[in-house]
Amino acid sequence: MLARLKGATLVVAALLLLLNACEPTTSSKPAAAARFLTYTADPGRQTVAMYWQDEAGQPLRSLGRLRTWLQDRGQQLVFACNGGMYKAGNMPVGLLVEAGRVRTPLDTGSGPGNFYLRPNGVFYLTAQRRAGVCATPDFSRVRQVQYATQSGPLLVLEGQLHPAFRKQSGNRHIRNGVGVRPDGRVVWVMSRQKVTFYELAQYFRQLGCRNALYLDGFVSRTYLPAQGWQQTDGDFGVMMAVTEPGK
Repeated sequence: MLARLKGATLVVAALLLLLNACEPTTSSKPAAAARFLTYTADPGRQTVAMYWQDEAGQPLRSLGRLRTWLQDRGQQLVFACNGGMYKAGNMPVGLLVEAGRVRTPLDTGSGPGNFYLRPNGVFYLTAQRRAGVCATPDFSRVRQVQYATQSGPLLVLEGQLHPAFRKQSGNRHIRNGVGVRPDGRVVWVMSRQKVTFYELAQYFRQLGCRNALYLDGFVSRTYLPAQGWQQTDGDFGVMMAVTEPGK
């Protein structure tokens, strides 16, 4: 009799384990795909560029204005986002290189705010269409730069998260950034909800980016119609975009 009871108990336990395994798991934290908007581009095959002003020297300012301006020049906007911090008059903070021309200089100084949270850094594209993210002091070694934007802090550098980030931080905002994978592909991420620096940096690392740069916070916007996301507002300095010939 005792053997039968033990056998029955084992059967019941096995059934309970099976039922539990079949139940959908729940979590208080939404999946990463629900928390972040992600776009990946191959600069060797796609046209990646940065934009600040029109021919009259006036800032383009919004993603919608950028889209219209590009359409008038036979280009279709595939992806766009704010490309760095800015100050009064939509003037970029720190370095901006546009089509091989230095528009605003590299800032190696110190000061308050996220931009100066060292290490800060630069995202760049070379004439050979190679993308990279580096710490500001290392940018002088990069050659034949066609496009570049400086910002801060670096989210990930050589696979390591910025040392100032804290997992339990209460500092949450909509944020966006740009990273580069070892295969040379560029990855842009914007959070769909408020996140910490740590969470954004960790997500870039999960995507395989050994280096990633923070772009900006609550002002961040993204234009990505292929994923049903078309924010066309904003009031920016530099913007980053991926385009293809208009149809």
